[in-house]
Amino acid sequence: MIAVRDIAYVRYQIPDLDAQAEFLRDFGLRDHLRTATTLQMEAWNGGYPAYIAHVGPAKALGVGYQVDSLEQLQHIATRYNSEVRVNDELGSGWIVQLQDPDGLRVDLVHGATVIEAAPVRAPLQLNNAEERRRFGTTNRIKVQPSHVMRLGHVVLKTVNFAAMFAFYQDVLGLRVSDSYYAGSEDNTVAAFMHCGLESEYTDHHTVALLNLGATEPGFDHCAFEVLDWDDLSCGNQFLTQNNRRHSWGIGRHVQGSQIFDYWLDPAGNKVEHWTDGDLVNDRYAVGHEPLTPDALAQWAPPLSPDFLA
Repeated sequence: MIAVRDIAYVRYQIPDLDAQAEFLRDFGLRDHLRTATTLQMEAWNGGYPAYIAHVGPAKALGVGYQVDSLEQLQHIATRYNSEVRVNDELGSGWIVQLQDPDGLRVDLVHGATVIEAAPVRAPLQLNNAEERRRFGTTNRIKVQPSHVMRLGHVVLKTVNFAAMFAFYQDVLGLRVSDSYYAGSEDNTVAAFMHCGLESEYTDHHTVALLNLGATEPGFDHCAFEVLDWDDLSCGNQFLTQNNRRHSWGIGRHVQGSQIFDYWLDPAGNKVEHWTDGDLVNDRYAVGHEPLTPDALAQWAPPLSPDFLA
């Protein structure tokens, strides 16, 4: 087993790369690399490209995850009779390519932080009734695309929950933060999994597995962290003004606590803006709760019937 440190990128197949690039700019990503058949978009924090697409009929292809060392890559390559290769796609670092039990591509990458961070405004200082932080200054920002700082997580619709759970736990070292069940407590329908970094704090979930009767595997959504609450809200207004398709939000989740806002890209894929998420470590007390109509949000607009379809 290894312990992945973070998610690196999502990989899709998209029929119209031009339309997708235009949407992702409106969503808050930046251009990185474009060829006749591929698209790479970057986040403002730099590092790896956060989004990779290949031209073709719309489908999810896979996810890239960062590992801490070349030795970890060599260990996993030996275990799975794979190989550590120079990462030609990114022009730097190394990669081991696996496949999860649902057939999604799993890239384990190290040493290819190829993108420099770009400057953004500082997160806003907020005054509340108990604590004053901002004196003699104002908060004034304009409506524009959100600043996508990084890819935060992916939610996978699985057709083989037990095998997928074992793979992401035993192979990639992920640990459960919280889960939902339907009916009996042994019928787990969603597992939110964080990077197993022992005492080090990390996102509440980097991968979530949905076990809701999908007939084919794929992404429910991928989620990108934005600069702050106002950045998310201004992005919502900008996308609305540009006639982009909204899915659900703005609201605050229960598991993970993120402020969220969901959109649909031109190919119909669900993508999320989020901010203010929980941080956990391996000492976090795992929760296991029933999946009810109110389980997904503490507050939000009504959930559309097809949101989890």
